[in-house]
Amino acid sequence: MSHHPEITDGHPQDQVHYREYKILLKPERLLRPERLEDYWHIVHDIAKKHDVEVTTNPHAFNRMIREVLFYDTPEFDLYRNAYILRKRTFYKDGWPEVDHELTVKFRHKDMATASAVDIHPRLEGASEIKFKEELLPLKDEIGGMRSLYSHNCVLTTPKIVLDQGLEDISDVFPAMKSIDVSPKTKIELVNSVAVEEVQVDPGHFEFGHGLAAKATIAIWRNRASETSLVGEFAFQAKFNRLDELHHKAKERSEKFFRAVQTHAPDWVQLGTTKTAMIYGIGRSEVPGHE
Repeated sequence: MSHHPEITDGHPQDQVHYREYKILLKPERLLRPERLEDYWHIVHDIAKKHDVEVTTNPHAFNRMIREVLFYDTPEFDLYRNAYILRKRTFYKDGWPEVDHELTVKFRHKDMATASAVDIHPRLEGASEIKFKEELLPLKDEIGGMRSLYSHNCVLTTPKIVLDQGLEDISDVFPAMKSIDVSPKTKIELVNSVAVEEVQVDPGHFEFGHGLAAKATIAIWRNRASETSLVGEFAFQAKFNRLDELHHKAKERSEKFFRAVQTHAPDWVQLGTTKTAMIYGIGRSEVPGHE
């Protein structure tokens, strides 16, 4: 096994080089596929009013379907320690693709804490390391903004077996060895929930001074019950260094993020994150770090 896998992202691994702005949407607002387009029209109008250049993609509302699975110990030891273990399977024409996407995240409200975690895998092959600032609304108030910092590793592989022991995962991701739990602890599907994710890539925004962001709108459903769980509108910008962002472009992006909340408040689902919602299904209390 190699201790130095190929890194494909090409950025310093301890520097924030993505900003992802996320707003949860009420699932009852997205019960029909045309509602994705309705919401994009609302966002489009808000962008125009705030001097944000917006472009709608060709085939903007072609729907992509993915299965999303979260894995953890029975006591959620990964999540308690700010780790997220997720597997995504992409579907094409109704059939699952051979390769799966495995993502390990360390997500924390303190940037230095997230930066210090070495999320590199001990595995042959290519991995993509992403260090993001995730901008979220306040948990209990529309129009606000808070940050989480997410240090991610993404692997694409045809061979992913996750429902074994924690030691199998921590052998690949040594950072997890610091978690104070027996290495033999079993890893299983969180709350037995398999998520069906339907996503569109409707367009992108230009905030000036070279700051651009790609937008997505998605709905998560429980595959077993066919229940709509939560929606999400997000847009993500990539750059070399956070401190090099032009202050006017950064300010414009944040004003737009707040405006999307306040101009369409009946769409906004306050709370935490999509992951936290999956962990909270059927439970009165969830260990939280988000």
